[in-house]
Amino acid sequence: MPTFSARSRDQLATCDQRLQVILNEAIKLVDFSVIEGHRGEEAQNKAFDKGLSKVRWPNGKHNSFPSRAVDIAPYPIDWSERAAALARFAFISGVIHTIAARLGIAIRFGWDWNRNLDPRDESFLDWPHVELVDQ
Repeated sequence: MPTFSARSRDQLATCDQRLQVILNEAIKLVDFSVIEGHRGEEAQNKAFDKGLSKVRWPNGKHNSFPSRAVDIAPYPIDWSERAAALARFAFISGVIHTIAARLGIAIRFGWDWNRNLDPRDESFLDWPHVELVDQ
């Protein structure tokens, strides 16, 4: 059974308890890393400047503490093999989506901002991003 590395656990600990519950269940089924939970001002603005985020500090869900967003990636991942990486993201997203739905926790993926499970109609694709949805 896969387990989180110390770095993944540290990043996940900065996240809202609901994200922690979802991802701690998901890791039992599929191997992935937690790249980033809470993001401070410098990191948020750097992500914006690089085009990795659409918002500056303090307007991102990563900016609250605990973080209402998390970035994940399949483990291991080869970013140069785009099709394979996206297939693995899709698989992990399905696992996470199912767990969240069973727990009654509304989430949204960075590849599916409008929550229709179709990335083809999105103008900004952020495959690693998972966030809580305000209800």
